[in-house]
Amino acid sequence: MFPQFGATAESLTKASTAVFRIGTDAHLYDDPEDVNIAPLLDSKFDSEKCEALKRLLALIAQGFEVSNFFPQVVKNVASQSLEVKKLVYLYLLHYAEKRPNEALLSINCFQKDLGDTNPLVRAWALRAMAGIRLHVIAPLVLVAVQKCARDPSVYVRKCAANALPKLHDLRMEEHTSAIEEIVGLLLNDHSPGVVGAAASAFTSVCPNNFSLIGRNYRRLCEILPDVEEWGQIVLIGILLRYVIARHGLVKESIMFSLYNKDMDNLEEDESYITSKEDADYASEKTVSELANMIFQCYIEGPDEYLSRSSSSNGVAPKLDVSQYTSCSNDVVRILLQCTSPLLWSNNSAVVLAAAGVHWIMASKQHLKRIVKPLLFVLRSSYASRYVVLCNIQVFAKAMPSLFAPHYEDFFICSSDSYQIKALKLDILSSIALESSISFILKEFQDYIRDPDRRFAADTVAAIGLCAQRLPKMANTCLDGLLNLTRQEFFCGEIRSLDGEEGVLIQAIMSIKSIIKLEPLSYEKVIIQLVRSLDTIKVPAARAMIIWMLGEYCSLGEIIPRMLSTVLTYLAWSFTSEASEAKLQILNTTAKVLLCIKGEDILILRKVWIYVIELAECDVNYDIRDRSRFLKKLLSSNFESQCVDGENSESQKRVLAECIFGQQTKTVTVASEPINHRFYLPGSLSQLVFHAAPGYDPLPKPCSLPYTDLDQYDGATKSDSDEEDDPGTSGSLDEESASDYSSEQSITGSSEVSGSDESVSGTEGEVNADPLIQISDTSNVCENQNGGAESGTADFGDLISTKSLESWLDEPTRSSKGSEIEQSRIRRSSARITIGNIQSRVKPKCYTLLDPANGNGLKVNYSFSSKTSSISSHLVCLEVLFENSSLEPMFDIVVIDEESCKSSDSSDQISPTTENTLKFHIDKPALVSMEEIHSLEPGQTANRSLLVRFHHHLLPLKLSLFCNDKKFPVKLRPDIGYFVKPLPISIEDFREKESRLPGMFEYVRSCTFTDHILELNKGSNSLTEDKFLVICETLSLKMLSNANLSLVSVDMPVAANLDDASGLCLRFSGEILSNSMPCLITVTVEGKCSDPLVVSVKVNCEETVFGLNFLNRVVNFLVEPSVTHS
Repeated sequence: MFPQFGATAESLTKASTAVFRIGTDAHLYDDPEDVNIAPLLDSKFDSEKCEALKRLLALIAQGFEVSNFFPQVVKNVASQSLEVKKLVYLYLLHYAEKRPNEALLSINCFQKDLGDTNPLVRAWALRAMAGIRLHVIAPLVLVAVQKCARDPSVYVRKCAANALPKLHDLRMEEHTSAIEEIVGLLLNDHSPGVVGAAASAFTSVCPNNFSLIGRNYRRLCEILPDVEEWGQIVLIGILLRYVIARHGLVKESIMFSLYNKDMDNLEEDESYITSKEDADYASEKTVSELANMIFQCYIEGPDEYLSRSSSSNGVAPKLDVSQYTSCSNDVVRILLQCTSPLLWSNNSAVVLAAAGVHWIMASKQHLKRIVKPLLFVLRSSYASRYVVLCNIQVFAKAMPSLFAPHYEDFFICSSDSYQIKALKLDILSSIALESSISFILKEFQDYIRDPDRRFAADTVAAIGLCAQRLPKMANTCLDGLLNLTRQEFFCGEIRSLDGEEGVLIQAIMSIKSIIKLEPLSYEKVIIQLVRSLDTIKVPAARAMIIWMLGEYCSLGEIIPRMLSTVLTYLAWSFTSEASEAKLQILNTTAKVLLCIKGEDILILRKVWIYVIELAECDVNYDIRDRSRFLKKLLSSNFESQCVDGENSESQKRVLAECIFGQQTKTVTVASEPINHRFYLPGSLSQLVFHAAPGYDPLPKPCSLPYTDLDQYDGATKSDSDEEDDPGTSGSLDEESASDYSSEQSITGSSEVSGSDESVSGTEGEVNADPLIQISDTSNVCENQNGGAESGTADFGDLISTKSLESWLDEPTRSSKGSEIEQSRIRRSSARITIGNIQSRVKPKCYTLLDPANGNGLKVNYSFSSKTSSISSHLVCLEVLFENSSLEPMFDIVVIDEESCKSSDSSDQISPTTENTLKFHIDKPALVSMEEIHSLEPGQTANRSLLVRFHHHLLPLKLSLFCNDKKFPVKLRPDIGYFVKPLPISIEDFREKESRLPGMFEYVRSCTFTDHILELNKGSNSLTEDKFLVICETLSLKMLSNANLSLVSVDMPVAANLDDASGLCLRFSGEILSNSMPCLITVTVEGKCSDPLVVSVKVNCEETVFGLNFLNRVVNFLVEPSVTHS
């Protein structure tokens, strides 16, 4: 009527909106493209750059593609403005995967920012590096994460923990142990925020490496209440899994006690049964079986469950209770004490996680403490209520008395959704007692009148469950159900009433389940239901009543006399019945014929013939098939009945047992099989009723063996607390900074001086007996100290003072002290020479083309220790061609792929590594191979290849031609042959090693087991022989997988003849492309007959190459190898 008022209101709304947006960046989302962004990015003013970057991020948020600005944005990564740097990092994180080549240009800036004095800049740089998910820079990211894990700032260490799952997602198997070491370091942090992030990284990287938890168990429990809420959930799950894997189940827990106690003990145990009302439950055996099933499901994985459910019996295996622990165990007690305050957390998920721990590990006396916190959560949001009710449902089924006093908390509210109403009904039917059933049934009477008829039908089903669980209340419930079936709206045609049909069907089903409990007592109920067939018109309800008539046809005295009349009525109404009722009429008539005796047999036979004739002409093929089947089956019975009465009686019994089942027996709740699948409390799988992605069951009890690493996880204080260095430097976050030991740093120089232990020896000697010389330990100490000091001085010239103070200064000082201490207790050692070792080296063989893909041509290759005289960039390979087919092969040759593919592979190389492995694109990646003109069946041919790999991690694509057919193949590089032997003396080795400390030194540990098989083969048990076997096995493993030179072998000389600790092997080589030295030191710890802990140290000036080489060495040392003869 007044359009001007509408226009005025609209303008006022716009004006008020504009006022509220003053001082914000909301205008960027209105017209993000109204300004030319490119000139702003090239501006010399930081404010204009910020404006342009904000507009780019606004466009990204709205779904626009702005990757064309990537080069201009990357140029601003070196800006001194923190705001500009932050916005650039956000942009790079978004487009790094789409533009990896351009993103690699900023790696140097990221590495520089890792040494910035501002912790925010260091954290941003680490997040950006971890966001560039390329395998080629993964070693650099790993080094950055290792440094940031020891950063004085809590925020930086937290970002380092968050970066670990991103590194793990790249599936870098060679870096797995290094990543796990960082996780263990961060779990030992003093900051709750870092521990929470480290716990999340633990679940992603190494969820089963419980040794990391054992080292820090007490500290993790103590810091648990201070961790952020979502970190608490993850950490609670980790601690629970560790305790179960380490110590097993708690024998005082409700599950364990229910499994082991008999019914008599349950009745006498006052600590469990708080009142006599608990004895009213249908069967204590049912609860015990349910508890057993729940814990079996908690522990077994989806595969185990499927294999068990698909077996013939499908019975759950009994719990293995041979190993268990007690609540008095300090490990269990600490966990329960630290999770108890979390039961009253503001976060519902934390409450549920803490309740899950107590449900599994707490004693039955203390289990009641989880009840009120869970009930309090029912006052929160709808989603939280639903999740908690799903878990209470399982708790109530396993231990009904736990929630029985609180039945009123599960009464239905008008605002509840249908899903919550259904859960509450199931819980009420599970916890009902004689003292509370009257109140519950009154509530059910109101629920039946609810407008939601689906909910009313569920209420009727709940009444039936209450009657089954409380047999004394069965008559009361049965009267109510019968009254429900006699109501007016259930009589006649009720299909027009929405939902009423379901209520009636559910009422009949509940009556049927009650009758099954004690059929003899409910004969009149069956008669009453049969009499109501004339008024009940719902097909499913009529079918169930007809089924009960046939099932209990011989029950009592009245039912057998009324069978002829009822079956005559059913035969008369057969044509008007629904299909399901017709099927039940056929079955019931057959059952009656097999059981009836007396003068009614002739009438019933006429009824049978009439019903069969009608069924044979029915439009439903199921009914026609059933009638033909029953007619054929019972015809022989009638014929034999006329001939021989005794044979007839025996045939009736056989038919009744084989087809229609034996006489109905009393059915109890305990006799019903439990076919449910349960999942851990609080898990998503518990809500969706199947194993959701990422679901992991509890570990097997006591599956974690006792080790020295976690022997102090109980009451004693963790050794890591005592080893912390109180002098660690810090910043504003100094109080919460994580202390660390130099022994955990892979870039420390604690083992630099380990090479100066003894006098020189040569590799070329081939004597049968080793030459042994005892070294002077005092000279060793002096050489070690001198070497460490000179190495530190040389290293100080290479790196700026600022970077040294940021990352390396503190660990280096502590490592020098540890070196001096170690040198004082260094044992005497002897240098030995292993003869004829080179002749026993067998390089590993790889498959280039298998016969299945090569039409019978098999091609294997191995890396050769030879060096090329053409170019230092070429790697030598020995290739074996074998004709496995039945026909000759011609013109076999391997050639290089197209240059464009080579250039594509070369684009993936990091700028940092371009100086390491230089190659020219215009030069071929493969020197021309001599062609094999013909290869007869079973014949082999050898060829030598000279290959120029684009990178020591990237495979080389080649083409193999045979019989004018092309087979694409890939040559995968082995970094162990990107070096060549460097024969040097021990003095030269020590001198070169002293020049490569700190950031040029990398250390990793692994387990070596190849020597055990060799020791078991030999019959000589002398200790010297054991040492020699270990030395030879290690040397062969190293030289068979890397092109190195053995420099020296130092063997310990000690009183313990079975202790190999202190055994040291040194190898040397130089990189093919730039002739830089690469030094490897292998140190052994442990007993000769046990798996050895091998520490591998690599000194190399090329950072990326050295890290990758170290990972390769650790990987092939861990792998079991073929025995060398």
